[in-house]
Amino acid sequence: MRENENLMASDENIVAVREQLSEIIEDDKIAEILGRECVEHLKEFRALVDKRCEEPFTLVILGDFKRGKSTIINALLGKKLAPINVTPETYTINEISFGHTQTVEAILENGQRVPLVLEDITRENLEKRMKLFPAKISCVQIKDNAPILKSIRIVDTPGLSDLESLDKQVQDYIVNADAIMYAASCLLPFSESEQLFLATHVSPQRFGMLYVLVNMIDALNTMADVKKIMRRFRGISERIVPNAFVYGISGGDELKRKLGEERPEDKGTREFYETQFFQFELSLQRDIIMQKDVIRSKRVLTMLDRMHAEISSRLRMISDMADMDKQLLEDKAREFEEKCEQLAAELEKRKPVLHLSILEMQQEAETWMYEFFAKLRTSILECRAKDEMGEDIYSPEDIEKYFYSFLMEKVSEAYRTCIECHRDAITELTDKMSRELAQALGITNVAEVSKAPSVDRLMKSANKNVTRSVMGVKLFGTSENFSPAAMSTFSLIMKKKKQTDIIDIALENYDEIRINIVKDIKTVYQDLEVKAISRLESLYQYQVELSRNAIDQAKEMMDNEDKSELLATLADALKRLEAPKQILDANLPA
Repeated sequence: MRENENLMASDENIVAVREQLSEIIEDDKIAEILGRECVEHLKEFRALVDKRCEEPFTLVILGDFKRGKSTIINALLGKKLAPINVTPETYTINEISFGHTQTVEAILENGQRVPLVLEDITRENLEKRMKLFPAKISCVQIKDNAPILKSIRIVDTPGLSDLESLDKQVQDYIVNADAIMYAASCLLPFSESEQLFLATHVSPQRFGMLYVLVNMIDALNTMADVKKIMRRFRGISERIVPNAFVYGISGGDELKRKLGEERPEDKGTREFYETQFFQFELSLQRDIIMQKDVIRSKRVLTMLDRMHAEISSRLRMISDMADMDKQLLEDKAREFEEKCEQLAAELEKRKPVLHLSILEMQQEAETWMYEFFAKLRTSILECRAKDEMGEDIYSPEDIEKYFYSFLMEKVSEAYRTCIECHRDAITELTDKMSRELAQALGITNVAEVSKAPSVDRLMKSANKNVTRSVMGVKLFGTSENFSPAAMSTFSLIMKKKKQTDIIDIALENYDEIRINIVKDIKTVYQDLEVKAISRLESLYQYQVELSRNAIDQAKEMMDNEDKSELLATLADALKRLEAPKQILDANLPA
C-alpha cells in the first residue's frame, strides 16, 4: 500500500512539473526572452519526456557485433524470437513486446508496415526480402506471449563497432531506454572501443539499472581463467559505470538448457555461469520488473530536472545582463569581445604547455616500457628453468600451449596500463585550463548549464562528451587495442612456432617487439594530445558562445521592450521556476 501511495505521489509530481515547465516555455513573453532556438530545444526535450511517459518500460541490449546479444534475449524469453547469426548488412533493430498471438512486422523508413513471420528475419531470408522492400527497414516489431514481456519491452540493437557512425536511431533508443543490458564477450575482454562507448553513451545517461553481461563463459577452459576474466570486467566496469551489475553467463548454454537441447561439454565452469544467469534473471525480476514504475518515475524526474536547469540557467544569465543599463551592456559586450580575443591568445599559449605535459607523460611511459621489457626477458628465460633434479619445470607441451598467449597478454597489459595511467591526468589538465578560461571570461554558471544539455546535445553530441575515465585513446581496430606495429612481429612468431622453439623465436624478435611498442606509444600520445587540444578548444568555444548568446539576447530584449517590464518578466519567470524546483529537489537525490 505504501509503495502504491509513493508511486501515485511520483506520478502526480511528474504531472505537476511537466505542466509548470510547459506553462513557462509556452508563455510568449518568456519565450521571446529565451530565444527561438532555445525554445525549440526545450520543446523537443518536452516531447522526449512525453514519449518516455507514454511508452512501455524499455530494456535495451547493447554491445559490439558478435557478442551474442540476440542469444541472451532468447535465453531470457526461453524461446527463439530474436534472429541470430545475422550479418551487419541484415541486422535490424528488433522491438520485442507482449502480444496474445505471435506477430512480426517490418516498419519501413517511409512508415509502411510489412507483415512477416519469424522465418523471414533469419539471415538468408531477410537479405532476400529486404531487396523487395520499397524503403529501408526502420525496425522489426515482434510480439509474443512470453510472460516476461507482460512487464517490459526488450529492444535488440545492431552491433556498435563503429562509434563515428553510430546510427542516430540507436542513439534514440539509448536516450529513451529505462534500463540497459550491455553484452560483452569473455573472449574479447573489453576493447577500447567498448570502454569508450560505455563512457560516452551509457554512463552519461545515469541509468538506474545497468547490467554488464560477460557472455560465452562456457568457452573458457578453467575456473582460474573465469576468475581472471571476471576480475578484469568488474574492474573496468567499476571505473566507467560503477552502478552496473556484472554477471558472467553463457546465453547459448542457457537457451539450450531451457529448450531441452544438447548442451556444450562442461569444462568445470557450468555451475558458475548457470548460477550467474539465474542471479541475473532474479535481479531482473526483483530490481527491474517489480520496480519498473519507480525506475521510470526517477528517469522522467531526472529529465525534467535537466530541462528545468536549462531554462533557469538561461534566464539567470539574461537577467544578469538585463540588469545593466543599455550603455553598460554595450560596454560589457565590447569588453567581452576584447576579452575573447585575449583569451584566444591565452588558449594558444596553453597549447605548448599541454604539449610539454603530454610529452613528459609519453617519455615516462616509454621509460616504464623499457623497464618492463627488461623484466619480461627474465620472465621468458625462467620458462626454461629446471628443478632440483635438472628436469624442466615447464613441459614442452605447456610452453607450446601457453607461452604465446602469456607473452601477448603480458605485453598488451603493460601497453594498456601505461596509456590508462595518463588519461585521467590529461583530462584533468584540459578541464583545469578550461575552468581558468571560463573564470577569466567571467562565466560563473557554465558548469551548471553544461549539466543540463538540451535534447539536441543529448541526441547529437555522441563523441563530444568523453568522460575522464576514457579520454579517447586512438582506436586501432584490434579487439584489445594492442600495439598495431607489434602485431606483425607476434604474427611472425605465431607462424614460426611450429618450426622451432617458440622461446627462441620470441627472444630473436624481442628487440623488434620492444621498438615497435615504444614507437606505437609515441603515436598514441600524439593522438591524445590532438584530442586534448580539440577538447580544450570545444569547451572554450561552448563557453564563449553561451555568454555571447546571453548578451545578444539581452541587447535584443532591451531594444524591443521597456527595461522595467523585461526585468519584471524575468523575475516572474524565475519565481515560477521555484515551485517545480522544490518538487524536483524533494524527489531526486542530492
